[in-house]
Amino acid sequence: MGEGAELELDPLPGRRLAYTEPAVEERLDERLDDVVDRGVRYLLSLQHREGYWLGELEADTTLESDYILYLHVLEKLDHTRVAKLANQVRRKQLPDGGWSVYEGGPSELNATVKAYLALKIAGDSVDSPYMLRACSRVHELGGLEHTNSFTRFYLALVGAVCWEMVPAVPPELMLSPDWFYLNIYEMSSWTRGIVVPLMILYARKPLWPLPEHAHVDELFRNPDQKTAAFAWDSQLLTWRNLFLALDRVFKLYERLPFKLFRDKALDRARQWLLEHLDRSDGLAAIYPAIMNTIFALIALGHPPDDPLVVREIGHLARFEIEEDDTIRLQPCLSPVWDTAIAMVALEEAGLPADHPALIRAARWMLDQQILGPGDWQVKNRNTKPGGWAFEFRNDFYPDVDDTAFVLIALQRVDFPDRPRMEEAVRRGLTWMLSMQNRDGGWGAFDRDNDCAILTQVPFADHNAVIDPSTEDVTARVIECLGRFGWSASHPIVKRALAYLQREQCPDGSWYGRWGVNYIYGTGGVLRALEALGLATREDAQLAAQWLRSVQNPDGGFGETCASYEDEEMKAKGPSTPSQTAWGLIGLLAALEPNDPGVKGAVRFLMQHQKGDGSWSEAASTGTGFPAVFYLKYHLYRIYFPLYALARYRNILKGAEPFCGVLVSPHQFERRNGARVSR
Repeated sequence: MGEGAELELDPLPGRRLAYTEPAVEERLDERLDDVVDRGVRYLLSLQHREGYWLGELEADTTLESDYILYLHVLEKLDHTRVAKLANQVRRKQLPDGGWSVYEGGPSELNATVKAYLALKIAGDSVDSPYMLRACSRVHELGGLEHTNSFTRFYLALVGAVCWEMVPAVPPELMLSPDWFYLNIYEMSSWTRGIVVPLMILYARKPLWPLPEHAHVDELFRNPDQKTAAFAWDSQLLTWRNLFLALDRVFKLYERLPFKLFRDKALDRARQWLLEHLDRSDGLAAIYPAIMNTIFALIALGHPPDDPLVVREIGHLARFEIEEDDTIRLQPCLSPVWDTAIAMVALEEAGLPADHPALIRAARWMLDQQILGPGDWQVKNRNTKPGGWAFEFRNDFYPDVDDTAFVLIALQRVDFPDRPRMEEAVRRGLTWMLSMQNRDGGWGAFDRDNDCAILTQVPFADHNAVIDPSTEDVTARVIECLGRFGWSASHPIVKRALAYLQREQCPDGSWYGRWGVNYIYGTGGVLRALEALGLATREDAQLAAQWLRSVQNPDGGFGETCASYEDEEMKAKGPSTPSQTAWGLIGLLAALEPNDPGVKGAVRFLMQHQKGDGSWSEAASTGTGFPAVFYLKYHLYRIYFPLYALARYRNILKGAEPFCGVLVSPHQFERRNGARVSR
């Protein structure tokens, strides 16, 4: 056979993986140093002078559509800006007339309704062929009456639908004590940030009417069934029916001329809102919460030129990315997350532990550690702050996933101020460990935020009203502890491992809450088990064999967001650099480097690297709300492939990682003066 000729090898039933002759594999390994070095140079070129990395965080057109509505409310429908936003929306329309919520996905009702409304506000004619197709597609998807609660809420604010179509979000919920199961701290942090401003809006019911040409009555499929979203379950005794009954009670209460607790509740909501604007780049530092806050402040009597409103408007404007003829919006900014992963990738790639880029990044990261109070303390009162948030400034909401990744990154830096580094690491570990849930796992922002019945509340249809333990975040914590020298026998780790064993799917995979999807979850858990020296266990080997069974013939891995709604789509999709990296990381944790699956993934990543050291990726591989909202992290295609290839190279060479800080459980407990197991 000639050079580069490929044979077909069937490593596992059901999948055929292309296999390259050994001579070609050897030449690939010889090129490995060059591939890694180019990736390092490219990633270093993206570092900001202050020390952080920040890639674009791309979402779907619902953000641009909502932004046009937002500019209407502010009476700032500048023609140029609206035209650029509308261009972005039009360009994403699918041939069938709808809009999707992820790259390559099908038309989705809410995205399509929002796009249609936004384009009407922008002045597009309903008789345009693309608008006629959009209207028809809305009808096919169920009609405006079947949109989710947040879509209908925004439509009510501009008079496009009646308030009877909107679920009750009474501010009286602010008066519920913390121990009562229906209170704002039983909701996930992001839901809290979105919903508290909506409580104010629900109570005030402001009207920012659309121009006559922008009304959307034609989007109803059945105008006689406008409240179809509130249909009862066929079975009488269900949580959904209970909450629907409560919704009707609240709406009756809303009609009363005198509401006994309304003033107190509104004052509590307003006070909460204003308090949470402190030490934050906007409420929760995320798009919908900030936009809702601006609407709520205006409804409370603050004019758009009020300094407080102007500040929030400025925070939201930071999410804009303007190009020649388009404007697109990011849902938030991700500097801490991007910086931590970039650091880990560069460290694995052999950047010296005292390299100036790592020192600058570590110094910036230490400055971002949150040492003030936050919402997490409602359920975790006896722990000092010490975590990290996702964004530049979001002090009320540090999260476990970021904190674990930051600790992993800092551990391998030879920082000149060692006492400062060690103190930061101890505080971070203390905070992270204290967030362990009663089931042994970790969620993202809160402890024991797992009241499942809240998922049946009418305004909870964004599919993420709670923040329970997840396999991927739990795995990150275990990996962090393993890297710091903790063993599988420690009580905290044992409880976490038991949680992961319970959650493993029968085929060996693990679900991915924050990345798409089972490839992300499985690769992360395997990396955690490797850090504890458990990669030879039966569950790890089963997971590795599952990864091999779903590997694409080109050697890569791919999975679309469809797997969140259809398990038949599990680990199916065109190969992408980020997901191939996650698959390779998992394989390397449990299999030998000469395994055909490992070689295939390595070959895919090496062959798809561009000349400048980067990789291309169009797919959405990050997850906001499963089945509702997805993300494309523009740096995922860079630092994850770099890490995976560097890890492969280090295993081949038998390299040992440098550890600048090692904190064993014994050292940790001695310095903290108490045992950390709960």
